[in-house]
Amino acid sequence: QVQLVESGGGSVQPGGSLRLSCVVSGITFRRYGMSWYRQAPGKERELVAVITSVGGVTDYGDEVKGRFTISRDNAKSEVYLQMNSLKPEDTAVYYCNAFFSKPRHEYWGPGTQVTVSS
Repeated sequence: QVQLVESGGGSVQPGGSLRLSCVVSGITFRRYGMSWYRQAPGKERELVAVITSVGGVTDYGDEVKGRFTISRDNAKSEVYLQMNSLKPEDTAVYYCNAFFSKPRHEYWGPGTQVTVSS
């Protein structure tokens, strides 16, 4: 059974930082690309950051470039999202996603709430 479990969400003031973690089980973690998505109320789910399975190449949504950093630890089957200089518009449920290219399939975590408010 594949499981992705996010943690590290919470409430923080603007300008603050949070570090999200996602523990993955049930798959060969190192073979999967990993990403973080988020969904704010009334908005579509959007890609925040992605890290490839080979080489650990990263990419980010324009809204978070320079503020967020995605990383992975294949030995622990974990992926992280370090979020700095948080803004109220970063408020959303953040989801961990594991994806495999061929054949294309993916898995999702249940999400963790991040609230940025003064």
